[in-house]
Amino acid sequence: MTKPPRHRLVPTNVAALAVGVTEATIRKWVSRGKITRYGAPNRRSEFDIEELTEIALQRGS
Repeated sequence: MTKPPRHRLVPTNVAALAVGVTEATIRKWVSRGKITRYGAPNRRSEFDIEELTEIALQRGS
C-alpha cells in the first residue's frame, strides 16, 4: 500500500514571503478559501509550500 503524499508545511510568515504578500493577506486568503490552512484550531497555522508556489506563479503572470 502506498502512502499519500505528505504536505511540506511552512508557517504563516514564510508563506507570506514565498508569495510576496503580507501575513494579513495570507490570513485573508484562508478566510476566502483561496488557500488551505493546516494545523489544529488555536495552534500555529501552516501552509503547503506546493500550493503557495502555484499561487506565486499565477501572480507572476
